[in-house]
Amino acid sequence: MPFGICNLSIVPLRLEPTDISEMVNQVVFGEHFDVLEKTKKWSKIRLAFDNYEGYIDNKQYEEISDEDYTLLCQEKKHFSGELIDFITDDNHNLTTIPMGARLPFFNNNKININTTSYFYEGKVCNKLLTKSAIIETAFLFLNVPYLWGGKSPFGIDCSGFTQTVYKLCGYNLLRDAKEQATQGDVLSFIEESEPGDLAFFDNEEGLITHVGIIMKDYNIIHAHGKVRIDKLDHSGIYNVDTNQHTHKLRVIKRLI
Repeated sequence: MPFGICNLSIVPLRLEPTDISEMVNQVVFGEHFDVLEKTKKWSKIRLAFDNYEGYIDNKQYEEISDEDYTLLCQEKKHFSGELIDFITDDNHNLTTIPMGARLPFFNNNKININTTSYFYEGKVCNKLLTKSAIIETAFLFLNVPYLWGGKSPFGIDCSGFTQTVYKLCGYNLLRDAKEQATQGDVLSFIEESEPGDLAFFDNEEGLITHVGIIMKDYNIIHAHGKVRIDKLDHSGIYNVDTNQHTHKLRVIKRLI
């Protein structure tokens, strides 16, 4: 089975192999993956980080060897900690990278993809942080616009937001809200929650469709129109601008 890595800033991952198909996720710089199927223009891939599958344009990634794929799975993970930064190759070409981009084979400010070396001197996230860092990191995304399938400072959805924040703090979350809801331990009451816990919300059919990060004093930070802070009560999320409930609470989970 061939393997690949994203060598561009932010690449759409689509539901079907066509440019007009729904973007269900994004692949950011440095993410590696299995190539499950490949046609003339499209590849069906499975991301190594969370096993998420979708279609990516063949022009928007590089193939890597089995050895490099294995090493990337085994090495300590390093991520860009700047909202937006850039890397330079040996020919001084610039590539922008967003917060949460993987820095493959990072060593002494150098990263490598196949035969290309890049220089990066921004903030690096590579440690398991305390729970308080979850909220501090979440604040960095305030007012980022909502984007279905997005997971960057230029546009992000609710579960992309929680996954990226947790990733920067050293913890692995699955991609979609309904998948994240399978992780961690259930809390019985809001009063038991701590800043950094996750709250999940369902629709009229009982399907989990939304997630946010609990803050102190019964507040919640989540992506809804933009990354914003609202009130959380036993019914769900109370929008402080419209003065009405927008999401129905289903369950609270503790992962840390």
